[in-house]
Amino acid sequence: MNSRQRRGVILLLLSVLCAFGAFAGVLSVISDVNSKVGPEVGAYRVKADIAPYTPLTPGQFEKVTMPKRWLSQSAVTDLDVISGKIAVTQLRRGSLLQDDMIVKRPSLESGQQEIAIMIDAATGVAGKIRPGKLVNIFATFAARNDSEVDQSRIIVANAKVLDVGELTALDPKKSDRDSGPTEAVPITFALNTTDAQRVAYAESFAEHVRLALVPDGSPTTLRPGDGSYDLSEDRTK
Repeated sequence: MNSRQRRGVILLLLSVLCAFGAFAGVLSVISDVNSKVGPEVGAYRVKADIAPYTPLTPGQFEKVTMPKRWLSQSAVTDLDVISGKIAVTQLRRGSLLQDDMIVKRPSLESGQQEIAIMIDAATGVAGKIRPGKLVNIFATFAARNDSEVDQSRIIVANAKVLDVGELTALDPKKSDRDSGPTEAVPITFALNTTDAQRVAYAESFAEHVRLALVPDGSPTTLRPGDGSYDLSEDRTK
């Protein structure tokens, strides 16, 4: 083997050693990244905007994979949890699904039935009434003759809200004629037969029907005389 061949062999060996060194370096970097990132898990991303109180289905989400350490503890990793759930707020396209974004849809109890009425969006909802909440249903009645007085009544106390519908424009002609609300929201309640009749009567014959939100864990307790009110009560005080 002459000197030129020896130099060739040496250069070849050096090239092989450099290649092994580079490969070892790459493996070291990959190992370091894996140790920092950790294992990956599946999460779920919203495909398109979902309106509040909308029932959730698997088709509304797409699965994505990301490092477990980057996910919050409330991130949904099992899509089975959305069964029977609704969106508690507006879900934006591209956002990751979290436990606090969804709630169980309220259901009827024994002896209850669903009844829905239209409530003035400006005075009766204000974006705070959600499924599962308790509300007091107020109705105001005009005097039918000179011997009666205008009166406000609590038609139903602690009515359970099952569903809140979408904002709906009312008949413009009717609104102009009656000087009433132009937009309303359908609210569905879980009520017994007697309370459902009261609500149906109020929607048909009351001047206005309004809702008052009841604080969580503090239902309304009506004392004698609290169920109705008219101005004469203030004049006698």
